[in-house]
Amino acid sequence: MFARSLWSDRDFSVFWAVQALSEVGNAFSLVALPLLVLHTTGSAAQMGLLTAVAGATSLLTGMVGGTWADRFDRRRLLMLCDAARLVLYGAIPVCWALSPQIWLLYVVMALASVFEMLFKITYVTAVANLVDKEQIVAANGRLEATNAVAYIAGPALAGVVAGFFGPTAAVAINAGSFGISLVGLAFIRFRPIARLPADEAESNAARAQDLRSGFRAGAAFLWRTPVLRALTVLLTVTTFLSLGMTDVFIYHLRHGLGRDERTVGYVLALAGLGTCAAAAATARLRRSWGFGPCWLGAMSLCSVSVLVLGETGRVSVAAVTICLYSFGMALAGVCSMSLRQQVTPDHLLGRVTSAFWTIHGSLAPLGAALLTALVGRLGARGPLTAVALVFLAVVVGAAFTPIRQRRPEQTAVPLPQSRPTHARLTREESHGDDAEARR
Repeated sequence: MFARSLWSDRDFSVFWAVQALSEVGNAFSLVALPLLVLHTTGSAAQMGLLTAVAGATSLLTGMVGGTWADRFDRRRLLMLCDAARLVLYGAIPVCWALSPQIWLLYVVMALASVFEMLFKITYVTAVANLVDKEQIVAANGRLEATNAVAYIAGPALAGVVAGFFGPTAAVAINAGSFGISLVGLAFIRFRPIARLPADEAESNAARAQDLRSGFRAGAAFLWRTPVLRALTVLLTVTTFLSLGMTDVFIYHLRHGLGRDERTVGYVLALAGLGTCAAAAATARLRRSWGFGPCWLGAMSLCSVSVLVLGETGRVSVAAVTICLYSFGMALAGVCSMSLRQQVTPDHLLGRVTSAFWTIHGSLAPLGAALLTALVGRLGARGPLTAVALVFLAVVVGAAFTPIRQRRPEQTAVPLPQSRPTHARLTREESHGDDAEARR
């Protein structure tokens, strides 16, 4: 009955369908843009610099994107992001048809990453405005499963298109996918955002002049909510190590196990299937086991998988362990996102999401660089063993926090703020502190 209720939700079904197509287009860019840069310049360093520019603008957007997602109409904001990316990515094949200009890629990626991050933040808040709270886990599971399928099929299709028609054709398809999403969003009705009482809304309107207050409001809510605080801290550790894992997998398969690129592609496709399986199973597992056992079990599975991967010399075992690692990461991720959506007040969800992503992802690029450097110098076995032990330590630490609870969404109430003195209150207001207590 639960599944039938979600499937019969017209607005969510349209949202799910158009985002599935949009994600396939996004997956095209994973192959198309590197090929375009290498075809034009022959330099891998140029692609690295392009990625750095995109990453920097994404991080800056994450600081303020949550405030925008909470202040403005979310459907229109999603449509704006799709329209902007349609124009930006569409400019690339048009320009290349006339005369290739590498500087255009830097401009497009810098601006597109702003709208990409803003879309992701608003996308998370939109789910809470489309389905009931008890449907959030199932809705996220379906979206995550679709995304995983897209990132299996998308790169393969992009390679075929680029091979026959050139990389710019694949970029054009990516641009077109945003147009499809834009049209689909025009036919969706979102539920109204739950607003603050009038007196608090007036205060927030005055403080909105300082966009940084939105990030502080989200971070303050995370800190005051014990289960979200524990998740943010522990995920900062795991994300520090996990961002570079795909690179480590590829290196280990190619150099450690001596396999060709075709085998690498098959193994990574299997990893995508692990993500799909986790997304499809999350709602059922969460209902049966509860949040704590699911999250702790998922991270334990990641720890064991990484440990076995570092020890094995057989590609079949490596493929299975990488698949299980992807399953565990996806299960933990969907559970975490769903819990955040369930316990955060609707008017604050965008700011909490952006603060959460910005905080726990802030050290990830450094971690990826460090991990891949160690693997390149020492081989995969030692670093992967260290990663497995850190993951295990995260599981042990989480067992002593509210993360261990089966139903933390029923008890997760932010801790009360200490009452500030008049001088402190004046100083906080002058700096736009937007910290709010949950209802």
